[in-house]
Amino acid sequence: MTRRTLLAAASAAPGIGQTKARKAEPYRIIDPHVHVWKLDRRFPWAKETTSPPTEDATPEMLLDLMRQHGVAKTVIIQVIHYRWDNSFLADVLTRYPQYFKGVARVNPEDPAAPDHLSKLAEQGFQGVRISPAANASGNWIDGPLMPPLWKRCEQLKIPMTVLTSTTRLPAVAKLAAQYPNLTVVIDHMADCPLNRPEEFAKLAALEANPRIFVKISHTWAVSNEGFPFRDSWGQVKRLYDKFGPRRLMWGTDWPVVKKHASYAQALAIVRDEMDFLNADDRSWLLSKTPERVWPFGA
Repeated sequence: MTRRTLLAAASAAPGIGQTKARKAEPYRIIDPHVHVWKLDRRFPWAKETTSPPTEDATPEMLLDLMRQHGVAKTVIIQVIHYRWDNSFLADVLTRYPQYFKGVARVNPEDPAAPDHLSKLAEQGFQGVRISPAANASGNWIDGPLMPPLWKRCEQLKIPMTVLTSTTRLPAVAKLAAQYPNLTVVIDHMADCPLNRPEEFAKLAALEANPRIFVKISHTWAVSNEGFPFRDSWGQVKRLYDKFGPRRLMWGTDWPVVKKHASYAQALAIVRDEMDFLNADDRSWLLSKTPERVWPFGA
């Protein structure tokens, strides 16, 4: 086993980072980043999915975790295994509208993507996610099909969420600047590697646009340690100093996080562990900032 695998296994051991009985927070916790799926023939995997999940990650399983750990609402991101077929997530949103909001996927290389997004918005989706790869397969981020899609997001008043590497952030910044009323969310700190100041500078530069938000999730992905992934905190603190708590938000990335930490631990990283955050900071990262982007209402 590699050192990283051993650390991940240790972090999942009973008693480490487990949630203890505690008073409810004076705000409702909103998780702005999870995925759900179900092994169900009614909702088949996309043909491109060659290694689909072998276990369920259903909304009912998620709701049980939310109840256990005091998470009130959740934003579900369309998982890549279904690609552009958002049917399963649409079904989930119909069944549990009081708990969830949904972020869809559309094919960014399809000229009809803006119209597909409009139809999804009519179904209740409140965001779209694009995932430009760092290699040549992601060069469409610089192509002619992006402006119409970003413009449609702005017109629909729904966020554009971006999963990418720091390599693509200058292109994201350029697009975001063209649509000043569009909210943009960078997922997982763009998985910016630690101790790479030239890459971090690309992420930090996004602070110039007041409508760009960053999820400080995936500390476990960039860390070389086990829970609570303390070696990643310096990067989070630099983002905190740059953006402030009102433009940062947490996220569990359940069930992907299960390979590295439990749901309880993913919550504890921000709520309990990061000692540079005060109570007001946590209220923003865990609740108020997600609600700035995805308002759940009373």
